[in-house]
Amino acid sequence: MLTRITKAVLCAGALTLAQPAVQADEFTEEDLKSWEEQFMTVVDRGSKLFHGGLESKNTVSCDQCHPNATNTHPETYPKFQQQLGKVAVLSEMINWCIENPLETEPLALDDPRMTALQAYITWERRGVKLAPGKH
Repeated sequence: MLTRITKAVLCAGALTLAQPAVQADEFTEEDLKSWEEQFMTVVDRGSKLFHGGLESKNTVSCDQCHPNATNTHPETYPKFQQQLGKVAVLSEMINWCIENPLETEPLALDDPRMTALQAYITWERRGVKLAPGKH
């Protein structure tokens, strides 16, 4: 005669064996190529916006203060931003620049232009080493 504990252990074991194995998504080289092309299309759009493609009331563009996205350091966000007086994410700092130096309306966080700007800044700064005390 099986005890209750033995029955419970056997039942739990059977349920465990009945569960399908969890596997990561599989993807092909073609998938990678397609995703890279899509990403680079967004990066290109971001570059155009960064270098003068955003409407500005005073003809200022992002690259006038940040040539090649210098001093943006997307890898350091979220962080405290003195201009905002709080811990902010990159999109909030982008909007601060859009509202202040560019003197125009901020972008919605889900605006494709915001995604493009973040993609460009992140791509442009890839591999750039941080200098202690300068960020």
